[in-house]
Amino acid sequence: MASTLLPVAICLMSAISLAASNVLVKRGGDILTSRMVLSIVMALSVLPLAFFVPLPPRETLPFLALSIAVHWFYQFSAVRALHRGDLSLVFPVMRGLGPLATAAIASVALHEALSLWQIAGLVAASAAIIVFAMPTGATVHARRLDRSALFWSVMTALGVGLYAVADARGVREMPNLLTFVVWLFLFDWIGVTLVALWQRRGGIMTAIRPQIRGGIIAGVLGSFSYGLAIFAYTLTDAAIVTALRETSVVFAAGFGAFLLHEGFGRRRTIAAAVLGCGLVLMQVGA
Repeated sequence: MASTLLPVAICLMSAISLAASNVLVKRGGDILTSRMVLSIVMALSVLPLAFFVPLPPRETLPFLALSIAVHWFYQFSAVRALHRGDLSLVFPVMRGLGPLATAAIASVALHEALSLWQIAGLVAASAAIIVFAMPTGATVHARRLDRSALFWSVMTALGVGLYAVADARGVREMPNLLTFVVWLFLFDWIGVTLVALWQRRGGIMTAIRPQIRGGIIAGVLGSFSYGLAIFAYTLTDAAIVTALRETSVVFAAGFGAFLLHEGFGRRRTIAAAVLGCGLVLMQVGA
């Protein structure tokens, strides 16, 4: 495992581009269609590489298939969450709980253990998320909506943990990093696209047109963001990668407040700062 600052720099770049990508998806209005366009663009962005990278070895196909399946679960949950709550509410929950889910799953599946300082960072981050997710004056009138949003946010966090561990295991089994990236992205779009075609049947082209520009930009950012994350999985523990990458909650909440005019306030500002500190503590406490 690398002990330099390279994984930190890679994960922070991944976090910023991830936050920007999710803001573009939310800003498009139709979350499901935006997510579909994003996923298709991600697949198209790696398609030319498919002719040059080695095919996945037969023994690695189960790992690749597992990654694809859990990515589909994550996408479905994320779309449901983003449809039901402000970005500044659901994104910190669904991404901020990701490190906790990743650490728990990785401890069993990958035999990765956290130090006491890293556990302290997880506790601080989780507490900050609870404070951040409490309804504000702008959302208290829609408590049923908030509860639904929080439920799907937690499901998305579980998906984050599952795909982080599955991808870490998969890319470590591959003889070539780009093989895993290319073939994961080439199949990743299918699940969300089938759901979008079913939900928007009869009007899919009308739904796509307003999402094309934002979806293309978000897709390019998404490819860059998760390509960096997959590279980071080869350098350090999955829980560390996820924790650092989830500093994107701070960037996304800020984007949501300033670009989408969603509520933020002093309490959420402090909670976001504590969350970021807790996630960073997971790295420095290794």
